[in-house]
Amino acid sequence: MTATSQPAPSQTVTPLPNATILGYPRIGRRRELKRAIESFWKGATDEAQLAETARELRAATRTRLVELGLPATGGAVPESFSFYDQVLDATIALGAIPHRFADAVGSSDLTATFALARGDKDHQPLEMTKWFDTNYHYSVPELDEQTPLAANSAALVSYLAEAKEQGIESRPVLVGPVTYALLAKASDAAGEGFAPLDRLDEIVAVYAQLLADLAAAGAAWVQLDEPALVSDSLSVPRAEILALVERTYATLGGASARPAILLTAPYGDSAAALSRLAALPIEAVQADLVRGSLPESELADGSLAAAFEGTQFVAGVVDGRNIWRTNLRAALATATRLQDAGIATVIGTSNSLQHVPHDVSDETKLDARLRSWLAFADQKVEQVAILAKGLSDAASVEAELAEVDAVLADRAAAPGVSTAAIRDRAAAVTAADRDRAPEEDRRDAQRALNIPELATTTIGSFPQTSEIRVARAAFARGEIDQAAYDGFLRAEIERVIRLQEEIGLDVLVHGEAERNDMVQYFAELLDGFAVTEHGWVQSYGTRATRPSILWGDVSRPAPMTVAWSVYAQSLTERPVKGMLTGPVTILAWSFVRDDLPLADTASQVALALRDEINDLVEAGIKIVQVDEPALRELLPLDADRQAAYLDWSVGAFRLATAGAASEVQIHTHLCYSEFGEIIDAVDGLDADVTSIEAARSRMDVVEPLGDHGYSRGIGPGVYDIHSPRVPSVAEQTELIQLAAARIPGEQLWVNPDCGLKTRGYEETVASLTNLVQAARAVRGA
Repeated sequence: MTATSQPAPSQTVTPLPNATILGYPRIGRRRELKRAIESFWKGATDEAQLAETARELRAATRTRLVELGLPATGGAVPESFSFYDQVLDATIALGAIPHRFADAVGSSDLTATFALARGDKDHQPLEMTKWFDTNYHYSVPELDEQTPLAANSAALVSYLAEAKEQGIESRPVLVGPVTYALLAKASDAAGEGFAPLDRLDEIVAVYAQLLADLAAAGAAWVQLDEPALVSDSLSVPRAEILALVERTYATLGGASARPAILLTAPYGDSAAALSRLAALPIEAVQADLVRGSLPESELADGSLAAAFEGTQFVAGVVDGRNIWRTNLRAALATATRLQDAGIATVIGTSNSLQHVPHDVSDETKLDARLRSWLAFADQKVEQVAILAKGLSDAASVEAELAEVDAVLADRAAAPGVSTAAIRDRAAAVTAADRDRAPEEDRRDAQRALNIPELATTTIGSFPQTSEIRVARAAFARGEIDQAAYDGFLRAEIERVIRLQEEIGLDVLVHGEAERNDMVQYFAELLDGFAVTEHGWVQSYGTRATRPSILWGDVSRPAPMTVAWSVYAQSLTERPVKGMLTGPVTILAWSFVRDDLPLADTASQVALALRDEINDLVEAGIKIVQVDEPALRELLPLDADRQAAYLDWSVGAFRLATAGAASEVQIHTHLCYSEFGEIIDAVDGLDADVTSIEAARSRMDVVEPLGDHGYSRGIGPGVYDIHSPRVPSVAEQTELIQLAAARIPGEQLWVNPDCGLKTRGYEETVASLTNLVQAARAVRGA
């Protein structure tokens, strides 16, 4: 059944223009939203002032997108703003407030958003986890049989009205109902056997009301994002997800009062589903053609065009996940094939541009040659506009195509992109280079470290105070010299060591005061990387990172962490961990070159880290932590590619760590992972101790670890560092006891969920003091 045979929206459908994007960065070019929200949290500004800053940011975004080439009419400009998180926004729009927050959400959508996201002393916040295979975190919805559901379209309607005042017909954006239900978890109050999908029909009914509200407010188009369509990593098989989408959009598309619907399938390959999606009673379908493909046989025999009769196809040919300039000639060829086949084609991005920085022209300190190879969000919008123009008249954009051809050729030939010595070393790696001594031998050798059962430690970083940031900035500006800066850092390290001794932690860290970011620090010291000045990307809420740019072959010209680790260890008799970021995480949290297989690049980074570990050990460091919080994050959504990824990612970690002798204890840290899917890979890392996020999920990970028979050290987090609340001794004791019920005491470590960089010292000291007391209580029980 094609769209032309289905009920029409409540108004005459204006087709999408031939250029659009799925979303845009929302934190502000200079992180204005972050500062405004944090000022509100501190009580320095009120809700009205925060709302006004957000309104100004939304207006500036719409104006900028039109300036860059998106049409102001026809719904080409997406309304993708969020105060915190798009999934949390859907929770607010659905009125799906868990009962446990009934006394905490306040009187406005904004206070409800922050209550669910951050919690308070009496309410643990919603769990967070990664958004598909990205470094973005979302707040996991909690549903049970009694969770209220009622349409709340206030924010969506208000943003639409703001756009109209600017003379722009914008397109509201919402996480789609099927993806929302699949990402939700059953609340603790849910009955046995309940699954959030049990309430899908009710959720769809609320979406129908939201669409009716938007239609009444004058929305011509609405965008519903359904990335669940491309994932094999959810609780339901992909074939069943497609069937759920078909059922859902038959209902939504059949409604008489609604805007035109753009259904998107970003982040992966939807080729197998395209014809069935095109047959839905909706007006447009998007596919990611960067990480996905076209159904070639259906394109060749005309069946794809038949399915798309009456339906527009948004071809996601501009990469929304990386920062390299698009091969415009190749992208235009793909779009032209679709158009020539008789498919109404719109040029679009593969996904929302929330995953890339705002504007490469801001990066005046980057090497000019490297800068010419790059495209941030603004440049990607320009590329979309160029391709849309070329789709109508290819000759009119030949100059732009030729310019990009020259840039791509220059990039391929540039010094450092390919270095023979680095590639020869990686090619010479053997299986033996990835293997350590047997686990039993290592355990015996490490008894000399005299670490107690239920050992307490932290993940690595301590709060980055304003004093640290001021000193770092002063050093960068040349206002203090190297000696003065190093003296400041040594004093900070000593303060952190003494603090940990006073709290009573068993295994210490140096606090990482010298590190601006756990990836950027290493990127600044490794060859083959560059760093940005303003390349901020939202990670969650007000938390943003500046991903480094991995542009060439990677090597380590000199030791990176040895001096600081050795100094910290000299201050105490307790063991101090050497702290490194693992090869997979360095790749995951950087913008990585797209001209070399990830596995090859990972081996280069692993060899550089292997050299660093060897130097740490030679300098007397007995415990080295190699963090891999992104191991699960890069797991491909397509099941057919997962085994190959796990093979090379685990192999890269082992290549980095296998040079360490048996008496050296290797730690790693993982976070926000559905570990049941990758438990074999976690085991395969062969780390002596693994710490993991577990506090918000209340030790959900312990059961699969116990079932697997995991035999090495494990530290499920008992202190959620993503919230300012201080967990009590009783709360942390309960979590330790839950873990101890499945994990033997000699294996169990006690630690926070993650590093403490973003926290303040008052809450950190209180939380860690409670953590140590809880561990001692369980240890002595």
